[in-house]
Amino acid sequence: MKGIILAGGSGTRLHPATVAVSKQLLPVYDKPMVYYPLSVLMLAGIRDILVISTPADLPLFRRLLGDGARLGLSLDYAEQPVPNGLAEAFRIGARHIGDDSVALVLGDNIFHGPGLSTELQRHARDLTGCVLFGYPVRDPERYGIGETDEAGRLLSVVEKPEKPRSNLAITGLYLYDNDVVEIARGLEPSARGELEITDVNQEYVRRGTARLVDLGRGFAWLDMGTHDSLVEAGQYVQILEHRQGVRIACVEEIALRMGFIDSAACYELGLSLAKSNYGRYVMDVAVGAS
Repeated sequence: MKGIILAGGSGTRLHPATVAVSKQLLPVYDKPMVYYPLSVLMLAGIRDILVISTPADLPLFRRLLGDGARLGLSLDYAEQPVPNGLAEAFRIGARHIGDDSVALVLGDNIFHGPGLSTELQRHARDLTGCVLFGYPVRDPERYGIGETDEAGRLLSVVEKPEKPRSNLAITGLYLYDNDVVEIARGLEPSARGELEITDVNQEYVRRGTARLVDLGRGFAWLDMGTHDSLVEAGQYVQILEHRQGVRIACVEEIALRMGFIDSAACYELGLSLAKSNYGRYVMDVAVGAS
């Protein structure tokens, strides 16, 4: 399975903080926002990842992440000059996807919970159709909402429904088989002129091959699209890290735990950041694993 991080857009809801820098490069407590979606793909066992962003911001992502080799990954980059909808990622990333299945994660989403890696790998294995991830919300009128049958088969997806049939919001993590490339190519722009991810999902619903996994209790899903949600996400990460003594979305530690790099390489990564608590944590993790 290939991975795509969609980190485009102009972040207008976060202006003026994002006038000069991509939203996905802003800090969320102790690390850049993009580390969080990157860590999700890594936990799914995905090592071949495409980062899509604006022409102005791509050099900054390259400076931060490089080619991924230090983490045992292969990272590539592609431009989305104008935010023409989430489904455009599959047109832009068609060559990257090739004949493989693909996981798309939005660059401003945090997913955290016990057994996340196992859950993601289970659904990514032998994928047929699409697997979406739902999260129960109090105000479903504000989200794209999925309705399922008892077996978890997705029956409908409705954007901001007036009368929601469930409270499961569709999160910013999507797993698709290779058919998604042709489905995206065949989409017509919406009234907003965008290629809508909901239209992709509706096609899988029509085929009867769409599933919705309820992340449920014990998991956290955070969408950092506003100033308040950005602060709340940082506070969530800070509290958990201080209380548990572990760091959420520490990509160096995940690379080590997943077997992408060895403890010596992990230690060197920590040493390069040794003046920060984050770097010292990575060094301690490497020593503990050696």
